Amino acid sequence: MNADPFEVPDWVRVSPALVRARRTTLLLVYLAVLAGIVALWALPVPRWIAALVTAAAVVGFGWAWWLIGRRVRSWGYALRPDDLLVGSGILFRRLVIVPYGRMQLVDVVAGPIDRWYGVSTVQLHTAAATTDAAVPGLTPEVAADLRDRLARLGEERTAGL
Repeated sequence: MNADPFEVPDWVRVSPALVRARRTTLLLVYLAVLAGIVALWALPVPRWIAALVTAAAVVGFGWAWWLIGRRVRSWGYALRPDDLLVGSGILFRRLVIVPYGRMQLVDVVAGPIDRWYGVSTVQLHTAAATTDAAVPGLTPEVAADLRDRLARLGEERTAGL
């Protein structure tokens, strides 16, 4: 049976507010890009070069805007009896499985834009750097609950070692 590893029955998706937070960050970055484009038009460079750079910036902005929505919809997580699954990705899909007994640290992080939109990220750290995982786009209450739950499950699994 060739089951899709990303097909998990109780997959929890992240908050759609993460799309707004990521797009706000994109807008802030593109303000700097816009300043550079304005400066380019003021410099003595051929107009076709300035027009090409402007067109590339507009296309890049539109593509990034669309991609943010798709990327956020690809994030999800699932709690299983012995481990946590974290999946993401559009073209290159990624599934990280973090056994509860391997977790060393679980923390909740939120930058200023994330806090403004009411989203947080649960960051998991293990002894092996390749199995570190993050679950972005959770409301602060859900993030705190997940952090506490993962910490409790991790303590239960390592108590017998």
